[in-house]
Amino acid sequence: MQTLFFRPKLIDTLRDYSIDSLIRDIGAGLTVGVVALPLAMAFAIASGLPPQAGLFTSITAGFLISLLGGSKVQIGGPAGAFIVIVYGIIQQNGLGGLVLATLMSGAILFVMGLLRLGTLIRFIPVAVVIGFTNAIAVLIMLSQIKDFLGLSVANMPADFLGIMSVLAGSINTLNSSACILALFSLIFLFTWQLLIPRWLEESNKRSHSNTHLHQLLLKLQKLPGSILVLVFSTLVVYVSDLPVQTIGSRFGGIPSSLPTFAFPSFDISTLQDLVRPAFTLAILGAIESLLCARIADNLIDDQHNPNQELMAQGIANFIAPLFSGMPATGTIARTVTNVKNGAISPVAGIVHAFTLLFIVLVAAPLAYFIPLSALSAILVFVAWNMGEWREFVHLKEFRIPYRVILITVFLVTILVDLASAVELGLIGACLTFIYRISSLTRFEVIYDSHKIRVHRLYGSLFFGAVKLVEELEQLLPEQTIILDFKNLIYLDSSGTDALRHLIKTCHKKEIRCVFSGLIHQPLEMMERAGLKELLSPQYFYDDVATAMRLEINDL
Repeated sequence: MQTLFFRPKLIDTLRDYSIDSLIRDIGAGLTVGVVALPLAMAFAIASGLPPQAGLFTSITAGFLISLLGGSKVQIGGPAGAFIVIVYGIIQQNGLGGLVLATLMSGAILFVMGLLRLGTLIRFIPVAVVIGFTNAIAVLIMLSQIKDFLGLSVANMPADFLGIMSVLAGSINTLNSSACILALFSLIFLFTWQLLIPRWLEESNKRSHSNTHLHQLLLKLQKLPGSILVLVFSTLVVYVSDLPVQTIGSRFGGIPSSLPTFAFPSFDISTLQDLVRPAFTLAILGAIESLLCARIADNLIDDQHNPNQELMAQGIANFIAPLFSGMPATGTIARTVTNVKNGAISPVAGIVHAFTLLFIVLVAAPLAYFIPLSALSAILVFVAWNMGEWREFVHLKEFRIPYRVILITVFLVTILVDLASAVELGLIGACLTFIYRISSLTRFEVIYDSHKIRVHRLYGSLFFGAVKLVEELEQLLPEQTIILDFKNLIYLDSSGTDALRHLIKTCHKKEIRCVFSGLIHQPLEMMERAGLKELLSPQYFYDDVATAMRLEINDL
């Protein structure tokens, strides 16, 4: 039965839905909503936007991605991977440019899903993904130094060298209170979410799990570290009146109201300037969301629909910016939290969106005293977890092309921009692939006499391997050449042109050219290219043994 081209995962999961499932999803959604609160604000601020932009994005995009997506448990919202790109767009084209770029990226994502291009994202090499992911993590950490140290910087540039120059020139404005608060927040996060879980695991192995401290920490570990940092740092600032920047002092707090619909005005020249950033947002969003969906599949033993997920991401990114939002994608940390808290359907993601909506409408005034230095510590911790740092340590274990691609993408992302890095990485990966495949294409001589020679071809005869046919032309026998194609798995138009030239050369030299063992794609390609018309039907054999027996008997 033909499935519908647009079928959200929610439809299938609601078939056998029960009250118990609803209770589990509500519990998971409430937890993820609380976890998403500090991250949404931090991502927005780091991107050069007010904190409510992140919250509105988590509400609108998070709701739409769960409602229309192709994954059971994926949570959508603003992500750290977008920070550098969004900040750069705002610096170059302003807030209106960001809205347009996000709308365009949403349209691109939807078309990608409509054209069934979701599976193609998996073909992006791991070296490219790791290279730009690590580079983005470095840039995020670098962008947070200003608030982490409490530096007085009026306008932070978007490029790496500019950031380094401004930070170096502003180091004398360091705010010791902000720095100490951020440092303690970061140490707490590493201790709470990395060191204590390891200690608890080791205690279980040593059978020391019955102590009161162990049991207490085991229960408290269910509380997300980012929320604890947010609450305690805010209380410290409120009680002690520390001279640090807060959401209230910089942004005037968070409005306790819903965003209003607004469509940006634009001209064609602005649209042309935003095409490349829009494609960057779309490709990065597609990679992030589908990687996140695959991780979720492994956790719940399910299989997501990549094309449906891309269409949902496209709709979310087209709607969110119209309501004061920013680019959104699937988020790994919130998705994993969702799964670990018992989510079994997209209902949990919908509950997460309504939880944030309730917080905005009811508790927004409490955000006035949230210190920006604490939010910067949370982002530094997120960036650290985001990076695949071990890959740098293990680089020596990989081949030179892998190392070159990873390091090139990493450095170009930092020093130039992500779009250029991905382009260079993909070009390098394609060239490496072409070289590898061409090196696997070969032939061997299985029979040789003065009058007849038999060659067996292996691999793929494509544009990168046509030199093989040129080598065969240099080895023509006196009377008959037999080519066995049984082990040739692919033939392209360049390969057929090379074979056509070989056939014509044989005709000129009055040498019989015999083909055998043609199957599947190579046979179809030869028929389409008209190569059979250049050879007599008797010069095509089903197998090389028959060709050799009959041709040798004719000598």
